[in-house]
Amino acid sequence: MRRISTNSEFEKAVGYSRAVVDDDYVHVSGTTGFDYETMTISDDVVEQGHQVFRNIARTLAAARCSFADLVKVTFYMPSVEDYETLTPVFKQYLGPNPPAATALIAQLVDPRTRIEIEAMARRPDAKSSGDRDS
Repeated sequence: MRRISTNSEFEKAVGYSRAVVDDDYVHVSGTTGFDYETMTISDDVVEQGHQVFRNIARTLAAARCSFADLVKVTFYMPSVEDYETLTPVFKQYLGPNPPAATALIAQLVDPRTRIEIEAMARRPDAKSSGDRDS
């Protein structure tokens, strides 16, 4: 098992990893629209959405994965209106290789945060056990 950190203030304060690589899978923690290097966040939900995907892309790259390897994402937002606003952003990043997805309307810990995404990817070098459609 390998842990990946962005060294964000959130990870340090709470004691969690941005992602954990466990055998064939990469489990990405809930990721927000903060720029983790500057610890700043835009008020604009669309910019937050793009920043979330930039953050996830960096994390996946550290695990030698990309958006094409995502198998599941969960979107968390405090507002259904934000979901509707963000769907083009989701499609931009996920549309070419759509993973399974769930969207939840929920109160987020930091009131500045308008989108949080949790993700799981399967490493491209994982041993294939073949397709098992039933």
